[in-house]
Amino acid sequence: MTHTTPPPTPDAKTYAMPTMEWRPEDNIPECVKSQLSNMGHSLLPHPLPFFHIIQELKIKKRTGWLDFQIWPCESIADHMYRMGVMTMLIRDPNVNKDKCTRIALVHDIAEALVGDITPCDPFVNKEEKHRRELATVEYLCEKFIKPYNEIAAEQLLNDWWDYEECRSMEARYVKDIDKYEVLLQCFEYERLYKGEKNLQEFFTAVELIKTDEVKSWINEVVCQRDHFFENVNQICI
Repeated sequence: MTHTTPPPTPDAKTYAMPTMEWRPEDNIPECVKSQLSNMGHSLLPHPLPFFHIIQELKIKKRTGWLDFQIWPCESIADHMYRMGVMTMLIRDPNVNKDKCTRIALVHDIAEALVGDITPCDPFVNKEEKHRRELATVEYLCEKFIKPYNEIAAEQLLNDWWDYEECRSMEARYVKDIDKYEVLLQCFEYERLYKGEKNLQEFFTAVELIKTDEVKSWINEVVCQRDHFFENVNQICI
């Protein structure tokens, strides 16, 4: 199978030491900056600017796949969408699936402006990543969502914090599903590349999955993946 090399777009990782403190307002799309300028820097109670910002999640690619020269690859929104659908299949009657779906759809929302920062980033550590993401979520809620729907702004921020601090059973499920979706995507890319890509290093996350239901999901993926690599030469003939 022939795969093209990722083009030199803003999605591709370019490491440069930041020269000043990162701020979310400096990273909003140009079309939104233009809208705000035409409004005289006053935010009208309309959700359109926020919707433009969220489009960035559909455009920005997941850094981990770009780092492995996987192209084309999924966007941030692709990842969160499948997570959201997965939460709808949870069988535990004690889990609020609607809340799980909300958390899944907002847990990476800050990446619309921050981008997908991986643990391997040489210039953005865990603390700085959290600072940027929190600043972004608060900025989006306060400046773009709250003027239109104050209740929605409060709920989105609470759902984001729920995930960050894993402060509910629903958040625990979503954290597990986050890992599961990544590992499933790993296996799907390995199959797509007929075993030429081996993403084993991601599978250390298997041991971090806590809920029995999602453990059963990942066990099936691991079983199928082991079978795939045991027979990859015959499969690719």
